[in-house]
Amino acid sequence: MLLRGACTRRPRLLPIPGPRGRARPRPRTPMPQVLCVKLCGNPKYYPSHLYSTVVPPDEITVNYRHGLPLITLTLPSRKERCQFVVKPMSSTVGSFLQDLQNEDKGVKTAAIFTADGSEIPASTLMEILLMNDFKLVINKITYDVQCPEKEKVSMEHATEMDNVKSLVHRLFTALHLEEFQKKREHHLLERIDHLKGQLQPLEQIKAGIEARSEAKTSGLLWAGLALLSVQGGALAWLTWWVYSWDIMEPVTYFITFANSMVFFAYFIVTRQDYTYAAVKSRQFLHFFHKKSKKQHFDVVQYNKLKEDLAKATESLKQVRHSLCYARRGAQ
Repeated sequence: MLLRGACTRRPRLLPIPGPRGRARPRPRTPMPQVLCVKLCGNPKYYPSHLYSTVVPPDEITVNYRHGLPLITLTLPSRKERCQFVVKPMSSTVGSFLQDLQNEDKGVKTAAIFTADGSEIPASTLMEILLMNDFKLVINKITYDVQCPEKEKVSMEHATEMDNVKSLVHRLFTALHLEEFQKKREHHLLERIDHLKGQLQPLEQIKAGIEARSEAKTSGLLWAGLALLSVQGGALAWLTWWVYSWDIMEPVTYFITFANSMVFFAYFIVTRQDYTYAAVKSRQFLHFFHKKSKKQHFDVVQYNKLKEDLAKATESLKQVRHSLCYARRGAQ
């Protein structure tokens, strides 16, 4: 409730009889004036009694109460003074502006700027903001906010407070560790089930693509074996039935040299040694990605889901290991 108006009431004087029977007023004695504070609603119904004895109604003030900053401002739509208690270590500029908009739906835009006009990011802590004066812009109206100087804390007191905070944090962790680990285990189990549900249709499509790619790769390897067999049979037939070894020896030499050139060209193009396992793996991946594009199988999404599932599974193992260790320690 705001101080909407105040009025001074003068005590009423009763007449007293004079010397000729005529009433005359009592002599006025100086009496102290009493300030009557009237609590009322919207000030637009009492425009003649609206005034402030401390600060203008639209001024934004910052005070400290019980060690916490208290920001007092007038809400634009309701025209009421509202106080916001700020937690400097945890609250940010973004959370303060969000609280302001939640309190008054008439606040369409709100931003905070430095004294020289630079906008302050939403992730800035309120403790840093309250170190210097700033400007609060609400619905394109600028308010200059002056921050009072906070009492400097001695080094010994600051160290003692840090020790107390650390002790409270350790106690909280020790008392709520098992409960926190159980909640985390339940959350990880739900996440793993969700990821498995997303992977199940992708796994079926992937299995079909892998089967067809493996069949084509095996067929290509068998075709290579057949080609080498035909080449060896042709050279044997030319050597023993058509020509002699003296004629076919240079031919076989050039064929071997040509094969060496093919292997070297493969290394230049792929930057891999020409081994049968590497050739098979490369050809399998070629067929796999080709089939994936035809069937609209998102390989990137599948890999991301598999990585998330592996991380969630590993985190679940660590949580369960911590729970077992904590239960053994309690026993």
